[in-house]
Amino acid sequence: MTDMTLPPVRGTLTPQKPLSDLTWLRVGGPADWVFQPADLEDLQDFLTALSQDVQVFPMGVGSNLIVRDGGLRAVVIRLGRGFNRIEIEKGHVTAGAAALDAHVARKAADAGLDLTFLRTIPGSIGGAVRMNAGCYGSYLADHFVSAQAVLRDGSLVTLTAEDMNFAYRQSDLAEGAVIVSVRLAAPAGDSDALHNRMTDQLAKRDATQPTKDRSAGSTFRNPAGFSSTGQADDVHDLKAWKVIDEAGLRGATLGGAQMSPKHPNFLINTGTATAADLEGLGEEVRKKVYDSCGIRLKWEIMRVGDVTGA
Repeated sequence: MTDMTLPPVRGTLTPQKPLSDLTWLRVGGPADWVFQPADLEDLQDFLTALSQDVQVFPMGVGSNLIVRDGGLRAVVIRLGRGFNRIEIEKGHVTAGAAALDAHVARKAADAGLDLTFLRTIPGSIGGAVRMNAGCYGSYLADHFVSAQAVLRDGSLVTLTAEDMNFAYRQSDLAEGAVIVSVRLAAPAGDSDALHNRMTDQLAKRDATQPTKDRSAGSTFRNPAGFSSTGQADDVHDLKAWKVIDEAGLRGATLGGAQMSPKHPNFLINTGTATAADLEGLGEEVRKKVYDSCGIRLKWEIMRVGDVTGA
Protein backbone atom coordinates (compact mmCIF):
# COMPACT_ATOMS: atom_id res chain seq x y z
CA MET A 1 0.00 0.00 0.00
CA THR A 2 2.97 2.33 0.43
CA ASP A 3 3.21 2.78 -3.33
CA MET A 4 -0.31 4.18 -3.66
CA THR A 5 -1.01 7.90 -3.88
CA LEU A 6 -2.48 9.29 -0.67
CA PRO A 7 -4.29 12.62 -0.28
CA PRO A 8 -2.13 15.70 0.42
CA VAL A 9 -1.83 16.68 4.07
CA ARG A 10 -0.55 19.55 6.18
CA GLY A 11 0.49 17.23 8.97
CA THR A 12 3.04 14.41 8.82
CA LEU A 13 2.59 11.27 6.69
CA THR A 14 5.31 8.66 7.19
CA PRO A 15 5.58 5.39 5.21
CA GLN A 16 6.71 2.10 6.77
CA LYS A 17 7.09 3.53 10.26
CA PRO A 18 8.03 0.88 12.87
CA LEU A 19 5.26 0.78 15.45
CA SER A 20 7.67 -0.60 18.04
CA ASP A 21 8.77 3.03 18.42
CA LEU A 22 5.22 4.04 19.40
CA THR A 23 4.07 1.30 21.81
CA TRP A 24 4.86 0.97 25.49
CA LEU A 25 5.82 -2.68 25.01
CA ARG A 26 8.30 -1.65 22.28
CA VAL A 27 7.32 -4.40 19.85
CA GLY A 28 5.64 -4.51 16.46
CA GLY A 29 6.38 -4.28 12.77
CA PRO A 30 5.78 -1.22 10.58
CA ALA A 31 2.53 0.42 9.59
CA ASP A 32 2.07 1.07 5.88
CA TRP A 33 1.62 4.73 6.82
CA VAL A 34 1.42 6.78 10.02
CA PHE A 35 -0.53 10.04 9.74
CA GLN A 36 -0.23 12.78 12.34
CA PRO A 37 -2.79 15.43 11.33
CA ALA A 38 -2.02 19.09 11.91
CA ASP A 39 -5.53 19.81 13.14
CA LEU A 40 -9.15 18.71 12.88
CA GLU A 41 -9.64 20.05 9.37
CA ASP A 42 -6.51 18.23 8.16
CA LEU A 43 -7.86 14.96 9.59
CA GLN A 44 -11.30 15.44 8.03
CA ASP A 45 -9.92 16.36 4.62
CA PHE A 46 -7.60 13.35 4.61
CA LEU A 47 -10.28 10.81 5.57
CA THR A 48 -12.77 12.33 3.12
CA ALA A 49 -10.32 11.92 0.23
CA LEU A 50 -8.78 8.59 1.29
CA SER A 51 -10.03 5.58 -0.65
CA GLN A 52 -12.62 3.64 1.33
CA ASP A 53 -10.62 0.48 0.54
CA VAL A 54 -7.79 1.65 2.82
CA GLN A 55 -8.03 0.50 6.42
CA VAL A 56 -7.61 3.16 9.10
CA PHE A 57 -6.41 2.41 12.63
CA PRO A 58 -6.67 5.18 15.27
CA MET A 59 -3.85 4.86 17.80
CA GLY A 60 -3.29 6.70 21.05
CA VAL A 61 0.03 6.55 22.86
CA GLY A 62 0.29 2.77 22.48
CA SER A 63 -0.12 2.05 26.19
CA ASN A 64 -2.66 -0.78 25.80
CA LEU A 65 -1.52 -2.35 22.56
CA ILE A 66 0.44 -5.23 21.07
CA VAL A 67 1.25 -4.68 17.40
CA ARG A 68 2.23 -8.02 15.89
CA ASP A 69 5.66 -8.51 14.33
CA GLY A 70 4.38 -8.35 10.74
CA GLY A 71 3.11 -4.82 11.28
CA LEU A 72 -0.17 -3.24 10.24
CA ARG A 73 -1.59 -2.97 6.72
CA ALA A 74 -3.32 0.33 7.39
CA VAL A 75 -2.96 4.05 7.81
CA VAL A 76 -2.39 4.58 11.52
CA ILE A 77 -3.91 7.87 12.72
CA ARG A 78 -1.98 9.31 15.64
CA LEU A 79 -3.20 12.57 17.14
CA GLY A 80 -0.66 14.99 18.56
CA ARG A 81 -0.33 18.58 19.75
CA GLY A 82 -3.33 19.87 17.81
CA PHE A 83 -5.55 17.58 19.88
CA ASN A 84 -4.38 17.89 23.49
CA ARG A 85 -6.08 21.06 24.82
CA ILE A 86 -7.88 20.84 28.16
CA GLU A 87 -10.64 23.34 28.95
CA ILE A 88 -12.59 23.58 32.20
CA GLU A 89 -15.86 25.35 32.94
CA LYS A 90 -18.76 24.90 35.37
CA GLY A 91 -18.07 21.37 36.53
CA HIS A 92 -17.10 20.09 33.09
CA VAL A 93 -13.76 19.19 31.54
CA THR A 94 -13.35 19.13 27.76
CA ALA A 95 -10.15 17.43 26.63
CA GLY A 96 -8.61 16.75 23.25
CA ALA A 97 -8.26 13.03 22.59
CA ALA A 98 -4.45 13.21 22.72
CA ALA A 99 -4.43 14.68 26.25
CA LEU A 100 -2.93 12.20 28.70
CA ASP A 101 -5.27 10.77 31.34
CA ALA A 102 -2.88 11.85 34.09
CA HIS A 103 -2.74 15.41 32.75
CA VAL A 104 -6.54 15.61 32.63
CA ALA A 105 -6.74 14.45 36.25
CA ARG A 106 -4.17 17.03 37.38
CA LYS A 107 -5.74 19.94 35.50
CA ALA A 108 -9.15 19.02 36.86
CA ALA A 109 -7.79 18.86 40.42
CA ASP A 110 -6.18 22.29 39.95
CA ALA A 111 -9.70 23.58 39.28
CA GLY A 112 -11.23 21.72 42.23
CA LEU A 113 -12.84 18.98 40.11
CA ASP A 114 -12.54 15.28 40.91
CA LEU A 115 -11.32 13.07 38.07
CA THR A 116 -8.65 11.55 40.30
CA PHE A 117 -9.37 8.00 39.09
CA LEU A 118 -7.68 8.94 35.79
CA ARG A 119 -4.35 9.78 37.45
CA THR A 120 -2.94 6.25 37.46
CA ILE A 121 -4.45 5.08 34.16
CA PRO A 122 -1.82 4.97 31.40
CA GLY A 123 -2.63 6.44 28.03
CA SER A 124 -4.63 9.24 26.47
CA ILE A 125 -8.23 10.29 27.03
CA GLY A 126 -9.32 9.12 23.57
CA GLY A 127 -8.20 5.60 24.40
CA ALA A 128 -9.83 5.87 27.82
CA VAL A 129 -13.16 6.54 26.11
CA ARG A 130 -12.68 3.69 23.65
CA MET A 131 -11.93 1.20 26.44
CA ASN A 132 -14.15 2.73 29.15
CA ALA A 133 -11.07 2.90 31.34
CA GLY A 134 -11.51 2.81 35.08
CA CYS A 135 -10.07 2.05 38.50
CA TYR A 136 -10.86 2.60 42.18
CA GLY A 137 -14.52 1.92 41.43
CA SER A 138 -14.87 4.75 38.87
CA TYR A 139 -15.15 4.47 35.11
CA LEU A 140 -14.92 6.88 32.23
CA ALA A 141 -18.59 6.14 31.51
CA ASP A 142 -19.56 7.52 34.94
CA HIS A 143 -18.35 10.98 33.88
CA PHE A 144 -18.96 10.89 30.13
CA VAL A 145 -21.14 13.64 28.66
CA SER A 146 -20.26 13.45 24.95
CA ALA A 147 -17.43 12.98 22.49
CA GLN A 148 -16.60 14.42 19.10
CA ALA A 149 -15.40 11.92 16.51
CA VAL A 150 -14.44 11.95 12.86
CA LEU A 151 -15.95 9.02 11.01
CA ARG A 152 -14.21 7.07 8.27
CA ASP A 153 -15.87 9.26 5.61
CA GLY A 154 -14.46 12.43 7.20
CA SER A 155 -17.70 13.64 8.79
CA LEU A 156 -17.63 15.10 12.31
CA VAL A 157 -20.23 13.72 14.72
CA THR A 158 -21.17 14.14 18.37
CA LEU A 159 -21.51 10.87 20.28
CA THR A 160 -23.67 10.45 23.38
CA ALA A 161 -23.38 7.83 26.12
CA GLU A 162 -26.22 5.97 24.40
CA ASP A 163 -24.20 5.91 21.17
CA MET A 164 -21.15 4.57 23.00
CA ASN A 165 -23.07 1.80 24.82
CA PHE A 166 -20.37 1.53 27.48
CA ALA A 167 -19.67 -1.74 29.26
CA TYR A 168 -16.77 -3.09 31.30
CA ARG A 169 -13.63 -2.27 29.29
CA GLN A 170 -15.50 -1.70 26.05
CA SER A 171 -17.66 0.64 24.01
CA ASP A 172 -19.37 0.66 20.63
CA LEU A 173 -17.36 2.81 18.26
CA ALA A 174 -17.67 2.63 14.49
CA GLU A 175 -14.80 0.99 12.59
CA GLY A 176 -12.19 3.62 11.69
CA ALA A 177 -13.84 6.37 13.75
CA VAL A 178 -11.33 8.74 15.39
CA ILE A 179 -12.31 10.32 18.70
CA VAL A 180 -10.98 13.90 18.69
CA SER A 181 -12.32 15.31 21.98
CA VAL A 182 -14.37 14.32 25.02
CA ARG A 183 -16.50 16.24 27.50
CA LEU A 184 -16.62 14.95 31.07
CA ALA A 185 -18.65 15.94 34.12
CA ALA A 186 -16.76 16.02 37.40
CA PRO A 187 -17.88 16.55 41.01
CA ALA A 188 -16.34 19.39 43.00
CA GLY A 189 -13.64 18.77 45.57
CA ASP A 190 -10.92 20.52 47.51
CA SER A 191 -7.95 21.00 45.19
CA ASP A 192 -5.29 20.17 47.79
CA ALA A 193 -7.17 17.10 48.96
CA LEU A 194 -7.55 15.86 45.39
CA HIS A 195 -3.84 16.26 44.69
CA ASN A 196 -2.99 14.49 47.96
CA ARG A 197 -5.27 11.61 47.01
CA MET A 198 -3.51 11.27 43.66
CA THR A 199 -0.11 11.26 45.38
CA ASP A 200 -1.31 8.40 47.58
CA GLN A 201 -2.68 6.54 44.56
CA LEU A 202 0.64 6.82 42.75
CA ALA A 203 2.55 5.54 45.77
CA LYS A 204 0.21 2.55 46.05
CA ARG A 205 0.52 1.83 42.33
CA ASP A 206 4.33 1.97 42.44
CA ALA A 207 4.35 -0.38 45.43
CA THR A 208 2.13 -3.02 43.79
CA GLN A 209 2.74 -2.74 40.03
CA PRO A 210 5.87 -3.05 37.84
CA THR A 211 5.84 0.61 36.83
CA LYS A 212 9.55 0.57 35.94
CA ASP A 213 9.15 -2.27 33.43
CA ARG A 214 7.91 -2.24 29.83
CA SER A 215 4.28 -3.23 30.14
CA ALA A 216 0.88 -2.30 28.71
CA GLY A 217 -0.95 -2.10 32.01
CA SER A 218 -3.34 -4.89 32.98
CA THR A 219 -3.16 -7.77 30.52
CA PHE A 220 -6.54 -9.42 31.13
CA ARG A 221 -9.94 -8.16 32.21
CA ASN A 222 -11.06 -9.17 35.67
CA PRO A 223 -13.40 -12.19 35.42
CA ALA A 224 -15.55 -10.48 38.06
CA GLY A 225 -16.46 -7.85 35.47
CA PHE A 226 -15.27 -4.80 37.38
CA SER A 227 -12.06 -3.01 38.34
CA SER A 228 -10.33 -3.06 41.68
CA THR A 229 -11.87 -0.57 44.06
CA GLY A 230 -8.66 0.12 45.96
CA GLN A 231 -10.60 -0.13 49.22
CA ALA A 232 -9.73 -2.29 52.21
CA ASP A 233 -12.83 -4.45 51.67
CA ASP A 234 -12.01 -5.17 48.01
CA VAL A 235 -12.68 -8.81 47.06
CA HIS A 236 -9.97 -10.58 45.04
CA ASP A 237 -11.59 -13.95 44.32
CA LEU A 238 -12.34 -13.20 40.66
CA LYS A 239 -9.47 -10.83 39.92
CA ALA A 240 -7.29 -11.72 36.95
CA TRP A 241 -4.08 -11.49 38.99
CA LYS A 242 -5.52 -13.88 41.56
CA VAL A 243 -6.47 -16.67 39.16
CA ILE A 244 -3.15 -16.29 37.30
CA ASP A 245 -1.29 -16.54 40.59
CA GLU A 246 -3.28 -19.58 41.70
CA ALA A 247 -2.48 -21.29 38.41
CA GLY A 248 1.21 -20.93 39.29
CA LEU A 249 1.98 -18.44 36.54
CA ARG A 250 3.45 -15.53 38.48
CA GLY A 251 6.81 -14.91 36.80
CA ALA A 252 6.09 -17.28 33.88
CA THR A 253 8.22 -16.62 30.79
CA LEU A 254 8.28 -17.21 27.05
CA GLY A 255 11.27 -15.86 25.17
CA GLY A 256 11.70 -12.27 26.32
CA ALA A 257 8.15 -12.04 27.70
CA GLN A 258 7.24 -12.48 31.37
CA MET A 259 4.22 -12.31 33.64
CA SER A 260 5.53 -9.88 36.23
CA PRO A 261 6.68 -11.43 39.50
CA LYS A 262 5.45 -8.25 41.20
CA HIS A 263 1.93 -8.31 39.71
CA PRO A 264 1.05 -11.42 37.67
CA ASN A 265 -1.56 -9.65 35.51
CA PHE A 266 1.14 -7.46 34.00
CA LEU A 267 2.77 -8.83 30.84
CA ILE A 268 6.23 -7.32 30.49
CA ASN A 269 8.96 -7.12 27.88
CA THR A 270 12.16 -7.96 29.72
CA GLY A 271 14.14 -6.40 26.88
CA THR A 272 14.26 -8.98 24.06
CA ALA A 273 10.59 -9.93 23.59
CA THR A 274 8.91 -10.09 20.22
CA ALA A 275 5.20 -9.49 19.82
CA ALA A 276 4.88 -13.25 19.26
CA ASP A 277 6.53 -13.90 22.63
CA LEU A 278 4.14 -11.55 24.41
CA GLU A 279 0.95 -12.74 22.74
CA GLY A 280 2.08 -16.36 22.96
CA LEU A 281 2.71 -16.11 26.69
CA GLY A 282 -0.67 -14.45 27.15
CA GLU A 283 -2.42 -17.27 25.31
CA GLU A 284 -0.49 -19.85 27.33
CA VAL A 285 -1.66 -18.14 30.52
CA ARG A 286 -5.28 -18.14 29.28
CA LYS A 287 -5.09 -21.89 28.56
CA LYS A 288 -3.51 -22.80 31.88
CA VAL A 289 -5.92 -20.66 33.89
CA TYR A 290 -8.83 -22.35 32.10
CA ASP A 291 -7.32 -25.77 32.80
CA SER A 292 -6.79 -24.77 36.44
CA CYS A 293 -10.16 -23.23 37.33
CA GLY A 294 -12.42 -23.20 34.26
CA ILE A 295 -12.22 -19.42 33.79
CA ARG A 296 -11.60 -18.03 30.30
CA LEU A 297 -9.61 -14.84 30.72
CA LYS A 298 -10.38 -12.07 28.21
CA TRP A 299 -7.61 -9.88 26.86
CA GLU A 300 -7.64 -6.27 28.01
CA ILE A 301 -4.66 -5.42 25.81
CA MET A 302 -5.63 -4.88 22.16
CA ARG A 303 -3.70 -7.03 19.66
CA VAL A 304 -3.57 -5.97 16.00
CA GLY A 305 -1.61 -6.57 12.83
CA ASP A 306 -0.02 -9.45 10.95
CA VAL A 307 1.76 -12.32 12.67
CA THR A 308 4.54 -12.24 10.05
CA GLY A 309 5.64 -9.87 7.36
CA ALA A 310 4.31 -12.22 4.69
